Parts: sequence; C-alpha cells; structure tokens
Amino acid sequence: MEVYTTENEQVNAVRHFFLENGKALAVGVVLGIGALVGWRYWQGHQTEALTEASVSYQKATDALMAKKPEGVAATEQFIQANDNNYGAFAALQLAQHFVDLKEYANAEKQLVKAAGLTKDDNLLPLISLRMARLQLQQNKLDDALKTLDGVKGESWAAMSLDIRGDVLVRKGDLKGARDAYSKGIDSKASQAQQALLRMKLNNLAS
Repeated sequence: MEVYTTENEQVNAVRHFFLENGKALAVGVVLGIGALVGWRYWQGHQTEALTEASVSYQKATDALMAKKPEGVAATEQFIQANDNNYGAFAALQLAQHFVDLKEYANAEKQLVKAAGLTKDDNLLPLISLRMARLQLQQNKLDDALKTLDGVKGESWAAMSLDIRGDVLVRKGDLKGARDAYSKGIDSKASQAQQALLRMKLNNLAS
C-alpha cells in the first residue's frame, strides 16, 4: 500500500481514485440503497401480510367456533391461502371441529394438512399428539404407536407417554401401559398431568 506524506498528495490520490472508480462506486451506492429500501419494504410487506393473516384467521375460526354455516368453507379457504403456521393452526381448529362432529376421517385429513403447512418444532409434535389421539379414537392402535414414535423432545414426553399408555391399555398390554404411565410421571410433567397419570396407573392396579 502506498503512503502519501503531504496533504496535496493525499487529495490528488483521492481525486484519482474517484476518477478511476467513481462510476463503480455510484452504482454500488445505488445498489446498496436499493437493497436497504428493498429489505425494509420486504419486512414491511411481511409484517402487513402477517397482520392480514391474523385478522383473516380470527374471522374464519370465529365463524367456525360459532358453528355458522359458512365457518367450514371460510376456514378451508383460509388454509388453502396460507401456507404457514396460521394455516396449520386453522387446520388444527378445523380438525377439532370435525372430531366434535365425529367425522374422524375428515379430522385426520386436516391434521395431515396441518403437518404439511409448518416446520415449527413446537407445533409439529402437537399435531402428532392430536393425530395419535384421533387414531386411538378410531382404534388404529398400531398407527397411533407409530405416530407417537415420531414425537421428540422432553417437553412432550409426558403427553406422549400418556397417550401411549392409553393405546397399550386398548391393546391389552397392561404391563406396557404401566411402564408408559410410570415413565410419564417421572418425566417433566405438570402437576395436573402427573395426577392424571397416577390415577390411570392406580386404575390398572385395582
């Protein structure tokens, strides 16, 4: 790197640099400003889109929970238009609606749809747990156990073991059920969950 010892030499060097590179610098500055503006626009657009999605989600699910005739159609349309966590939550809500109506096949379809709309590590286990409960309700016991095998994470262990115990009871495997309930009690379960698991364990002993 050259060293300039006098002010005039420094000025001349800067002038020469800009004469040689001014056009490239100008383009770079424009691109830099464009990128910054573009990034801010994208962030603003994303925020606006999420706000709109939140409002639409609320309207659709409110209509569904109020059992309005248009509720199912509005929620289905919302799910179709939102390939994100909002869409997954709406599919979960619609699945519960179908469970309440005992339309279990339709509920299962919505849970499959929900799983395909999110990559969230907290939401996916919840969807799987609901799927396992639904499979238990339909007496798809081996399917339920397979679904539970895919649920990972300590925070979900108690709920997963609770359902596993219920499935094993239905299969007639009381020893396996006792083991599942006992492990559930030993895991990071809430007090309410522990009380439920102990009750189920005591019922097996009686």
